[in-house]
Amino acid sequence: MTPMWHDDMTVFQFNPNSKDKANSNSKMENGSEYKPTVMVTNDDGIDAPGLRSLVRVLVSSNLFNVLVCAPDSEKSGVSHSVSWRRALSVKKVEISGATAFAVSGTPADSTSIGLSKTLFPSVPDLVVSGINMGSNCGYHIVYSGTVAGAREAFFNGVPSVSLSYEWVRGKSKVDNFILAAEACMPIITAILAEIKNKTYRQNCFLNIDVPADVTNHKGYRLTKQGKSVYKMGWKQVTSEAQGGRMLSTMTMDSSTSTEACVQEQPSSTQEEHLLFETEVRGAPVDDEDGDYSFLQQGYITVTPLSALSPAAIDDVEFFKGWVPGVCDRISSSSR
Repeated sequence: MTPMWHDDMTVFQFNPNSKDKANSNSKMENGSEYKPTVMVTNDDGIDAPGLRSLVRVLVSSNLFNVLVCAPDSEKSGVSHSVSWRRALSVKKVEISGATAFAVSGTPADSTSIGLSKTLFPSVPDLVVSGINMGSNCGYHIVYSGTVAGAREAFFNGVPSVSLSYEWVRGKSKVDNFILAAEACMPIITAILAEIKNKTYRQNCFLNIDVPADVTNHKGYRLTKQGKSVYKMGWKQVTSEAQGGRMLSTMTMDSSTSTEACVQEQPSSTQEEHLLFETEVRGAPVDDEDGDYSFLQQGYITVTPLSALSPAAIDDVEFFKGWVPGVCDRISSSSR
């Protein structure tokens, strides 16, 4: 990758079809070819085009041993939920060039069991979660099952990356997932090179978002998590099918057939149980230097994340003086 300076920002340009540098990471070691192991998970489900495209690009590069451990169905928006009180069902799935399992649990469950050595003989060098259908920026990182898949690996001391593609309904095409995967390959190979050299940072993981117009992206841009969030609301519906379903792109799938409507129940049931569906009521607005803002400008955003979400320094300073005062008021009121 050749760095290009532009408007006081470091932007990295690259040719995803050039594998010269990447191939140097898999040279012969002790007489045999060294191939790092990459485990892929996601929240859109093991059959999702984003995951399948990512696996296809990883396998076709011939640089990695590829494992897949992902939910057996869509689990968008489940955040970092885990299955505490029920057993997980795991089924082997045929994916060309990879060893793959579908898990009945969440993205965090899938990562956890994939790292446990119960399904695979060893712990992977890197976990990649994605590619998600829809961006994961700002406050929506908290809701994201894709990010949680990477975060769970981070919890277990395994380097990880979450990948998302800014899917735009009516404009984006499934083939764009291949382009998004290829655009992220230099980052994946660079991370694995650092891991091999024992120089990779262990105190964070990366969240990467690829813009909708991936063919004309402006390069990588190091960003921070912004404050963007979709304004959500609730509307009452008469059946579970009426409102459609929320996609991982934070838009509604209005194509759900009305024929799936539940049959009318006795009036007493209708009076006791009300049905509500979420709906998007406002587009996100971000800080000028936040991840979502740079994504909209056409950059591939690279955002380091941690498991901790510390409050701003000035807020901490406020509560340093506030908490003792609360204690004093409690003491005085009890006299």
